[in-house]
Formats: sequence, C-alpha cells, structure tokens
Amino acid sequence: QVSLVQSGGGPVQAGDSLRLSCAVSGGTFNGHQMGWFRQAPGKEREIVAAIRWNSGTWYYADSVKGRFTVSRDNAKNTVYLQMNSLQPGDTAVYYCATRTYYSGAIYEDVGYSVWGQGTQVTVSS
Repeated sequence: QVSLVQSGGGPVQAGDSLRLSCAVSGGTFNGHQMGWFRQAPGKEREIVAAIRWNSGTWYYADSVKGRFTVSRDNAKNTVYLQMNSLQPGDTAVYYCATRTYYSGAIYEDVGYSVWGQGTQVTVSS
C-alpha cells in the first residue's frame, strides 16, 4: 500500500544545486530504509545514497559523497535528495525507493519493492 511520488527534477548548469523530493504515503519510516538511485542511458542503475531512519545510519556512493545529502520532513512525510555542485556526469533519471532493513546491508541494491516514478536531471557544462 506504500507509494512514492517524486518531484523536483529539471535542467541545470554545471555547478548548480537541485533538490529532489519523494513524498511517502501509506507507510511509516520505522524499520525501513530509503534509497536514491540513478540511471543514465546505456548505463546500469546505481545506488547513490541510502538512509536508515531510526538508527541514523547512511551510505553515499563515492561519486556523490560530499555533494549529495539526504534529509526528511516528518510533517510532510517527505524525503529529499539535496544535490550540490552538480556535474554533467550526474545527468540521469533519479529514483527513490524503499525496503525493509532485512533485505541486505544498507549499501546493497537488493529488496527494494516500492519505487517512485523517476525524475530527469540534466546537467549541462
């Protein structure tokens, strides 16, 4: 019954910032983690970040570490991906997704059963 609705993508220039939103309905954060993924044309999907809310543990891919940050607004039941210092290599369709803790380690791309619809981020040089 959980669903995720994304917003906030678009075209930007290199060096700009962008914030993606993922609104959660039909569920809670307890016992779950949120993953952020991206997929560029001709490339495999890659995990860029994951957060386990109740334990405060997180993971960021080396390619985005120090530039991307995950946060949440409990009142709006929404999670965010703040993207700073965007580069052309960040161009991709970005997805949020959720799963329980028990599918695997926080950094593993396994067991994600509910996905947002995706949003395009295009970074020009």
